[in-house]
Amino acid sequence: MAKYSSKINKIRTFALSLIFVGFIVMYGGIYFRTSPLIMTIFMIFGLLFIIASTVVYFWIGMLSTKTISVKCPSCGKPTKMLGRVDMCMHCREPLTMDKALEGKEFDETYNKNKMK
Repeated sequence: MAKYSSKINKIRTFALSLIFVGFIVMYGGIYFRTSPLIMTIFMIFGLLFIIASTVVYFWIGMLSTKTISVKCPSCGKPTKMLGRVDMCMHCREPLTMDKALEGKEFDETYNKNKMK
C-alpha cells in the first residue's frame, strides 16, 4: 500500500525542503571564498531557493483559506480537506465529501479534472 499524506502537509514539506536546500547552497558558496564571483552566485541561488519557499508558504496559506474543515470519523480531530479526496492530517484516514467515492479504494487521481 502506498504511503499517503494530506496535500497541505506535502506542500508544506516541500516549502521546508526549499529552505534547507537554500541554506546548503549558501554554505556551498563558503568553499569558494577565494573567488568572490562564484561565492556570490552560490549565495544568490541560495537566496532564490529561500524566496521560492516563501512564495510556496504564501500560496499554501492562501489555499488553506479555501479548504473545507471536517471532523475525522476515525480520530475525531478537525482536519482540512483539499479536493475530492484527501487524508486526515492526524491519522491518515482517507476522506471524501463525494458520495460516489465512498467505500472505494483511496486514490489521489480522483482529484484530477478528467475524473469528474
